[in-house]
Amino acid sequence: MSVMSIIACKIMQDEIVWLFTNDPEIDRIIIVENENISEFREKLNEQHVPYEVIPFEKMQEHPDVTDKDGLVIIVNILELGLHAVPKTLRSEVYQTIEEMVPFSDGILLFYGLCGNVLGKVEEDFCLEKDGCIVRILRDDVRIVDDCIGAAVGGGANYLKLLKTHSKEPAFFFTPMYANSWRELLSIDKYASDPEKALKMAKMVNDMAGYSRVAKVNTGLTYVKDIDAKIEEYASLFGYSTFEVSGNQEIFKKCYFSIKDELKNKTT
Repeated sequence: MSVMSIIACKIMQDEIVWLFTNDPEIDRIIIVENENISEFREKLNEQHVPYEVIPFEKMQEHPDVTDKDGLVIIVNILELGLHAVPKTLRSEVYQTIEEMVPFSDGILLFYGLCGNVLGKVEEDFCLEKDGCIVRILRDDVRIVDDCIGAAVGGGANYLKLLKTHSKEPAFFFTPMYANSWRELLSIDKYASDPEKALKMAKMVNDMAGYSRVAKVNTGLTYVKDIDAKIEEYASLFGYSTFEVSGNQEIFKKCYFSIKDELKNKTT
């Protein structure tokens, strides 16, 4: 049938797990071996979703990839730290696309605009005539802003939330965001002086006027102790917490949309 590749930010792994557990049409799942996949593998194991881990350099010659017998999905999860420098994020995502195009019929990016550096990715990789479709997460109007925009159902809903809470600005935490905030703040890089990292983060947050944390309830439960992790962050910064609703509609729409495109290519 076809090879569909997913290039994803580590913070969106839960949505991929959810899609895989709800898609009976997948024949094989291959995960690119790297340092970002341990949590992802644990979650797939818990859901009894079978997969294979293969080093990237062996991907192009793997029988499942070359034979294209049924629907093969390849997942390449990239590190969170790329967001620290938008230009680096763009460079790494673009390079990964270029490396995966030769053995992919379609590529879906589990990213949003991310500082507006990925806004032209579909245009820059308009490769339909060469055999590879490249798509990114979109709502009905435009590319989503980021992982939060995707988790709350798209740009219009995200903007509404931001306006509703503009008087008391809040950080929005998805389950994986709550699980990864130490990594996002590079706390581990300051292992000898983690207080320094926290003080720097608090200074930046205070300048931006943040005073609360919003838990985006996506309905996904792959991350354990979400509330405790949000409360830890909130207490460290002296923030209050509240909850907003999220969903998987954007992820579901974009995932099944590119699958339909690939089916149409082979019929």
